[in-house]
Amino acid sequence: MANMNITIKPLTPGLSVDYFDFFENRAFTDNPPYRCYCQLYQMTKEQQKAELDKAADGADMGRVSRKVAEQQIDSGVLRGYLAFDDGVAIGWCNAGDKANYPIESCTGERFYAPAEKREKAVVCFEIAPEYRGKGIAAALLQRVIDDARAEGYIAVESFPVVRSERFEWDSTGPLRLYEKAGFVKAAVQEKKVVMRKELK
Repeated sequence: MANMNITIKPLTPGLSVDYFDFFENRAFTDNPPYRCYCQLYQMTKEQQKAELDKAADGADMGRVSRKVAEQQIDSGVLRGYLAFDDGVAIGWCNAGDKANYPIESCTGERFYAPAEKREKAVVCFEIAPEYRGKGIAAALLQRVIDDARAEGYIAVESFPVVRSERFEWDSTGPLRLYEKAGFVKAAVQEKKVVMRKELK
């Protein structure tokens, strides 16, 4: 990360402006029509259907998704970390207590575990195109690990997809990212591997 002034901050309602600035102006500049606010992992299928129904009534789906993300940030449901270079948000990692996710998200993902298990999940990364391959995801992951340990969590889990070659839109993060951070394979779920790092 030479010649970069990288800082990492936990997402709070006070950083909403930076969050949406990142997702709307830098996250997907190599794929302009695409818009995501990382809101789906925190939604059940029923919640997603209710929001899709709003869009079917004439509301813009992008605006509906943004509103959902705003509500999730304000309520603390959407958690994670923003990476900044000289004060400008350039990366994101969706990570939080596994109890904070639904038993099954609208995407079919199952990250949930009871709060008493004291486990965190790392479920998504998004890095601005010009910052990819420069260690931003690794720095975000290390911050998740450090904070989880300091907060008394017993483990951090991630769910990378096994691929035979590099994939630009690898939002779960590549397997090697976790291996380098000391995660080990705990289980296999179809195309995904559950990687786990014990903290105690």
